Amino acid sequence: MTPEFSRPVRIDTIGEGDRSETIEANEAERAALAQRFGLVAIERLTGTFVLRREASGIAVTGQVAATATQACSITGEPLPAKVDEQARLRFVDDLGEGEEVELDDTDIDILPLEGAAIDLGEVAAETLALALDPFPRGPNAEAALKEAGVLSEGEAGPFGALAALKDKLKGKG
Repeated sequence: MTPEFSRPVRIDTIGEGDRSETIEANEAERAALAQRFGLVAIERLTGTFVLRREASGIAVTGQVAATATQACSITGEPLPAKVDEQARLRFVDDLGEGEEVELDDTDIDILPLEGAAIDLGEVAAETLALALDPFPRGPNAEAALKEAGVLSEGEAGPFGALAALKDKLKGKG
């Protein structure tokens, strides 16, 4: 299955030095990605990448920028979202199944090299999806929750129960 926003770069075309690639999703690709990710719209999606052949695989670094419209997770109201996210990946032939790998803050995401190309469109799409707030809330969300009778975290938690008990005890006094 071909992704909605596909920009493959064949591995055999990556030379010894850095290779720069800039990509941009067209209107149909943005609409398909918006549907895939449950967004109202994606107005812009671009990626600027540098690919480099290394002993451990193909390193991809770059920047993904996007403007999108999400729906408030409570009211459904449209909310603007901006993404300006760094992408750092390494594609490798063998992930070393069964081997334990220790990672630290300087390590990058490691992905399997599948086939003869790296799809920078899918890299940009997944970077966008991971950078977005999964539960965006608009300015009217709290009022809508209160109107629906949903307690806030403070009201529903243990301190809320203690406050309710305190109010109850004051009423008896």
